[in-house]
Amino acid sequence: MKVLSAFGRVAAVAALAMACGLAACGTPPEAAHPAPPTDAATPLPATAAPAAPTPSPAQSAQQNPPPTGGNRTATVVMNGDLLWHNTLVFDAQRAATNRPATVAATPSQRPSASPSSTQDVRPNGTGLDFLPLLEGIRPVVEAADLAICHNEVPVAKPDGPYSYYPAFRAPQETLDAVKAVGYDLCTTASNHSLDDGWTGLVRTLDAMDARGIAHAGTARTADEAEGPRTFTTAGGVVIAVVTGTYDTNGIPRPKDKAWSVPDLDADTLLRRAKLARESGADIVLVAIHGGDEYASQPNSQQRKLAERLTASADVDLVYGHHVHVVQPWTKVHGKWVIYGLGNLVAQHKSDVPRGYEGVTARFTFRELADGRFEVARAEFIPTLVTGSRSGSPARLYLINQAIAGGKGDQQRLKVALQRTRTVVHSLGGTEDLIES
Repeated sequence: MKVLSAFGRVAAVAALAMACGLAACGTPPEAAHPAPPTDAATPLPATAAPAAPTPSPAQSAQQNPPPTGGNRTATVVMNGDLLWHNTLVFDAQRAATNRPATVAATPSQRPSASPSSTQDVRPNGTGLDFLPLLEGIRPVVEAADLAICHNEVPVAKPDGPYSYYPAFRAPQETLDAVKAVGYDLCTTASNHSLDDGWTGLVRTLDAMDARGIAHAGTARTADEAEGPRTFTTAGGVVIAVVTGTYDTNGIPRPKDKAWSVPDLDADTLLRRAKLARESGADIVLVAIHGGDEYASQPNSQQRKLAERLTASADVDLVYGHHVHVVQPWTKVHGKWVIYGLGNLVAQHKSDVPRGYEGVTARFTFRELADGRFEVARAEFIPTLVTGSRSGSPARLYLINQAIAGGKGDQQRLKVALQRTRTVVHSLGGTEDLIES
């Protein structure tokens, strides 16, 4: 059972300037309903979560004391992109509308016929409920000692406006659902990190803090950028997450805040991994946001990074997201590398069916006699998010469980399962990988 764990950041060396350049974005969703304009959008009122102060490095260090030794284990779960396309927001509005009311709605709270209604539809003051979408992943997430999501896009102000492809501003209620299903930490470095500028970046981290969701990637201060992002499990295992992105879609980082969005410079990633290890991390994970969109095989940058990173004693595992499709798993220098987890939730065009498929990674680490940790069990869990259609909201399935239970479109699930299996094993080195 999961219990509350501490999340620490420790200040360190001065920030390193990051490079950025032009790059592609994700494709727009196939709209099941008329989509609002990209830059204005669907201002559905919501209730703002109270702001929470960011702990200082010293405070965080006190909250995260070094654990004692012993035969410890830790199970870590990682998913692919959370990409909040407009049809998912429409689904969330309908879910909130249909949820049993505890009090009668006033005329101003009753929904209109339009999916882009600006009226409030929930008695508690919020008009969106993303929890039904994410419920499918709850059993896996709740059972982990550390569950990591990838929060791909910034969140909007509590009352919107929201926007979608190519520049996202997602509802803050997405984070409520992320927290509710049991995620502990989310990576935030992506090509969409600056979709809503510096203000949106800060707003997103503040919103995550207010909900008790730890984060690794983007930063509000130089100290936050350089300090190790660590999470301590209930069993006292300290796990660090180092991450970076290949680009910010050509949006420059703020002139005096080059540290705000980390890049994929190998030397920088290795320096931060070393700092995390020296600061007490038992396990160091590196998350790469990069690769060629919709390509089922890693590109040269991904391969070179995997080679450099896994050669270091300071890195225990490398995994990736961004390409929106599943990519291979393998071992490099004896360490696991997951090139791409695909999407967890997204709504790409129907001619990109692989964009609805993903894979969840679950690794169980065990402590060795010398205090180091190794992977004792590696599992991949194929997932499928269905397309949102009128009268049929998107839902997330654990594919093997859904097939065994006769749930969902069995043929579609089987196609996704076979494709995921083929890609995951395509580079070899996966003889001890377990499908769950």
